[in-house]
Amino acid sequence: MTEAATFRREPTQARAKARVERILAAASELIAETGSDAVRMSEIAERAGVPIGSLYQYFPDKAAMLRTLALRFMDRVREGLRVGLGGIETGEEALTRVDDILRGYYEVFITEPVVRDIWSGTQSDKELQALDVEDSRENGRIFFEALKLSGAAVRLAIAVDRKEGDRLMVEYRGMIRREMERFLFPA
Repeated sequence: MTEAATFRREPTQARAKARVERILAAASELIAETGSDAVRMSEIAERAGVPIGSLYQYFPDKAAMLRTLALRFMDRVREGLRVGLGGIETGEEALTRVDDILRGYYEVFITEPVVRDIWSGTQSDKELQALDVEDSRENGRIFFEALKLSGAAVRLAIAVDRKEGDRLMVEYRGMIRREMERFLFPA
């Protein structure tokens, strides 16, 4: 995922990058205080200590700013998944790590009101919805790859007699198909 799609103009110089960081920090603070619906671009510019024109130079509207904050959170979660799921060697370790990841993910939504506010915005922002779907798919790929579910199923199927192995593979393929259909084509 890239933030470039949300910027009107990508900051390249250190001073411009620092200005964008101040803008995003100010936006996060104000969203945490009042919610994104109540925040005005002029308030963000004032809190960041930048002229309103500078704010609009980088963010064409509040939705673009929210998408940038969402992308940053998505990147943070994705990196956490990669680290948290890296190097799993046993089934018990996988269960423990997945449990820890889910607990941590929930905790972020409880402790960071900005994240919760942004996600409530996915209901009304089509671009944010699309980013959320793309992010969910990528996170699913990370989980799938880290846990190597297919390899484990095949190894189990070849470790037992052929009849039981065939039955296990039919069940496993059906399970994966049902889960993917629920994920890709929600009712």
